[in-house]
Amino acid sequence: MKYVEGFVVAVPKANKEAYRDHAAKAVPLFKEFGATRFVECWEDDVPDGKVTDFRRAVKAEQGEVVVFSWLEYPSKEVRDSANEKMMSDPRMKAMGEQMPFDGKRMIFGGFVPILDV
Repeated sequence: MKYVEGFVVAVPKANKEAYRDHAAKAVPLFKEFGATRFVECWEDDVPDGKVTDFRRAVKAEQGEVVVFSWLEYPSKEVRDSANEKMMSDPRMKAMGEQMPFDGKRMIFGGFVPILDV
């Protein structure tokens, strides 16, 4: 069964192209590690909530937008293996040193699809 890893992060509006370039450079590595799909989505219609919302989840600051992303893997085991490889790969380490956003405010998690039509 497929496995999905999702991410939400706040990115300065001015860093849109830098973020897109950063993500595009990561795609070959994620695919090498086992991801079958990589999707990055730039905020378009993200309303403020009454109790919580995407912005509060990542503590978005003035001038930042929310980016919603996900990767698909063939299984949780492949995702777990990919994460292990990423942690020890010097290419990923180098990319992590030049992120166009504050990685400490990223939220992420793994999910098992229950409906995929």
